[in-house]
Amino acid sequence: MHYKEMADILFPNLLHSAEYYINKYKSRQLAPNAVVTRFAPSPTGFMHIGNFFQAFISFNLAKNTNGILFLRIEDTDEKRKIDEAKAVIYEVLDKFGIKFDEYQTLDGVDIGNYGPYVQSQRLDIYKAFAKKLVEEGKAFPCFCKKTEGKADVLKQRETKFLSDDEKEYDPCRNLTFEEVKKHLDAGDSFAIRLKTKNIGTERIKFYDLIKGELEAKANAKDFVIIKSDGVPPYAFAHAIDDTLMGTTIAVRGEEYISSTPAHLELFDALGFTPIKYCHNPLICKIDNNGKKRKISKRYDPEANMLYYFEKGYPVESVLEYLLNIINSGFEKWRKDNPNLPWSEFKFGINDITAVSPIFDLVKLNDISKNIIAKMNDVELYINWLNYAKKYDFELAEKLIKDKEKFISVCKMDRVGVDKPRKDIYNYSMMKEYFDYMFTSPQKYEISNDEKSKANEFVTNYLIDFKIPTSNEDWFNSVKMLAEKLGYATDNKAYKQNPEKYKGNVAKACEFVRLAITGHKNSPQLYAIMKILGEKESKQRIMNFIDFTK
Repeated sequence: MHYKEMADILFPNLLHSAEYYINKYKSRQLAPNAVVTRFAPSPTGFMHIGNFFQAFISFNLAKNTNGILFLRIEDTDEKRKIDEAKAVIYEVLDKFGIKFDEYQTLDGVDIGNYGPYVQSQRLDIYKAFAKKLVEEGKAFPCFCKKTEGKADVLKQRETKFLSDDEKEYDPCRNLTFEEVKKHLDAGDSFAIRLKTKNIGTERIKFYDLIKGELEAKANAKDFVIIKSDGVPPYAFAHAIDDTLMGTTIAVRGEEYISSTPAHLELFDALGFTPIKYCHNPLICKIDNNGKKRKISKRYDPEANMLYYFEKGYPVESVLEYLLNIINSGFEKWRKDNPNLPWSEFKFGINDITAVSPIFDLVKLNDISKNIIAKMNDVELYINWLNYAKKYDFELAEKLIKDKEKFISVCKMDRVGVDKPRKDIYNYSMMKEYFDYMFTSPQKYEISNDEKSKANEFVTNYLIDFKIPTSNEDWFNSVKMLAEKLGYATDNKAYKQNPEKYKGNVAKACEFVRLAITGHKNSPQLYAIMKILGEKESKQRIMNFIDFTK
């Protein structure tokens, strides 16, 4: 067989050979144990949390070993590629602080010596290696037309399988040089397929850095390595790219485990040493039927990484939550080191969970509450304002106009208390949470049964109303009035004989709180009235009296 001649007529205009690229991309000089890894997203839509999960693992593996992390954009799927998606990928990675040692900028400049870092700009490299495989008799051109539907596929497969080894042969695998030339002269398009050496009954064992030794069915198909449009599928492109770019560990989802034997077959055919795989578990959710499923962009808004920006979660909240599900040891580390940044937590490959984690929004919110509670008033105000500038321009204008007022609002949970309230877990909820600081209440959390008692107490409270000098003075004034009007000042006595009283002091305070905020619960009421001022506070009390008549 004239393999060399066949390769030349299939790829007549290539500038460089496979050997040229092997020599061009020199081996990296690394420190012992340093990891070279990559994040290789496809710009086919929004950034999925599962993809970001891989990026975050890769980032930490490189960072914790003084290694190298590079970004490679895998944009060879023209049908699914979305122009805006690449910018979204860069935006998400930048906002979450995932920094790369090597990448291509959005305006097309390669940073690093192993580019281009975009696969659509590496097509000649893939063709050079495909040509090499054809020259060696390991690959062949396939001129078969695309199948039309499942029935067509099944019909073709009836003639492809041999009963003795279950191997799926491609009809073009043994075309002669003359037959290939005849097809090319006729202008027929072709794909390049790898000649598999396996049989369908074989099992392949391989080692995964997270899951240990694995076994999967061997590839038994002459699969495509260059499509008819000249573009490689993922398997062929990644084997070449990760080898030339010096990748030592590839982090990817466990859905690739079943196709790993085919990928290892490619490494062998190319004469490359296989890279090490780290198949991370998929993030799952429990559906309404109690069944575990992969978190889905179709059903779960939190699968989209932009969701966390739109809701206003602090970056640290999301990253710390992901560390929780990557490594169960993070939670204990955080308790032991409450004030250290998450980046001080170190973990290696052996520390990554092998079990699919269940996404828990409640857990994320709890983590976020703690992070927001630690912010000082100015920091919280700035973060709230930055969120509003992008997602609520009208709110941003109010925050800017009354800057000092809203800095004081952000300080309310921290006035005179050792343990601040932890009701806020993202910035989007702050507008509603502090709605009473923007305008007088339009509705009140009070039942019709309590309106009469509330009206009586607040009417009497208004008579001598003034904002006291401290929270203690305010509480004592409410306590004195409550006792005068028949409310229990001793909670123990109230519990023993509640029918004897109109309520307790807590209920009296609640009525005043309702008048000022409309809510039964709020940050320290004295701090709220002090910010609002005496005139506004008095007007709100009068409004409440009218409402409860």
